[in-house]
Amino acid sequence: MKLDLSPLENFQLEKVSASIILDLRRPKASGQFPVKYRVTFNRVQHYYPCMDLSEEEFSRLHGSVRDLLLVKTKKLILDGFKRITDAIEEVIQKEIFTLNGLARRINGGTSDSILDTFEVKITRLEEEGRIGSAVWYRCAKNSIEKYWKKDLKFSELTTDWLKEYQKHLEKEKKKETTISINLRALRAIVNDGMRKGIISQSQYPFREYEIPTGEGRKLALSVEQLFKVFDYPMMPQDEKWRDLWVFSFYCAGANLNDILRFKFLNIKGNVIEWYRQKTIKQGNKKRLLRAIITPEMKDIINRYGNTDHKPDNYIFPYLTNGLTPTRERQVIQQVTHNVNNKMKKIGDALGIEKLTSYAARHSFASISRRLKVDLFDISKSMGHATLKTTEIYLDSLDNDELSVNAAKLPRRK
Repeated sequence: MKLDLSPLENFQLEKVSASIILDLRRPKASGQFPVKYRVTFNRVQHYYPCMDLSEEEFSRLHGSVRDLLLVKTKKLILDGFKRITDAIEEVIQKEIFTLNGLARRINGGTSDSILDTFEVKITRLEEEGRIGSAVWYRCAKNSIEKYWKKDLKFSELTTDWLKEYQKHLEKEKKKETTISINLRALRAIVNDGMRKGIISQSQYPFREYEIPTGEGRKLALSVEQLFKVFDYPMMPQDEKWRDLWVFSFYCAGANLNDILRFKFLNIKGNVIEWYRQKTIKQGNKKRLLRAIITPEMKDIINRYGNTDHKPDNYIFPYLTNGLTPTRERQVIQQVTHNVNNKMKKIGDALGIEKLTSYAARHSFASISRRLKVDLFDISKSMGHATLKTTEIYLDSLDNDELSVNAAKLPRRK
């Protein structure tokens, strides 16, 4: 018997269309496929998840359904589709239609669905250009789908569910850091649901559940180790990756996501100024960060930087103007991978564990503290609260103070 896998329902209003489809691109471990609500606008498609069905089950929904379970399934699917099409009509009537506007109107999903809420969150982040955060939520959502194998409702999420999910991840030998990341993403989704009235305070599952804090990372180098990294012999074509790490150390521990976005217009005399990308994309108040351009930094810019010093040109020749947020992230990830790959090899040769791009930031803070640079009140664990404190202090310094503190740093041989 030939299966009918065509859209179960279609909807069209002005330039917006919607359909109920069986997404055959990636089968689940159960052999089922996700049923999705597909919304298309200006040739851009967005998918809202619904539930998983086999090809045969989806095909049977097209005809006269007699099986009681399938009757209920079809009703749930069609009810969810009506909520989406109603939301489309509301957006078109009251404002200029955008996929982001639709996601906001849907307000957390098509039902009591945590996975729907994840999808709305991911869509919003992608449309805002916050690709890193979108990937974080996507990974957490995929992990939950793999574990639960069906749609997860807010009403099903309990403290016991969280404990069992944690045990599942531990059995899969996931690191504490990964477990913590997934559960923090889930908590953020639940917090969204509580703000929107989907669950009450009394139903909040994280009240009696503590998320693992993740593995402590001792990333800071000693001055002796730092000089060994500086002096480690490398092939000429590989030195630029190590030198980007060195640049990060001397540039007040700036991370590569910021450094690769530096433009010549960020240079003000002998100071470089920037706003931290992570802070901007999290919607926090912007704080101007500033660092003296040390001789080491000047040398690295002269050797590897763009030769055309137009203000709007990037200092380092990896990004170019006009890239999409997704492409920017891909370039930065590749450069970061190259740096981490070379630094790991140096670390293996020198007996230094976890020598990554983050180690430059941690080492700057730790060594500065040991050298009694008063502005840094940094804990050994380098938590987020500590990083914010560091940024506030950097913001408050004048050029003379920056110069004095920069002069205390160990000099590259």
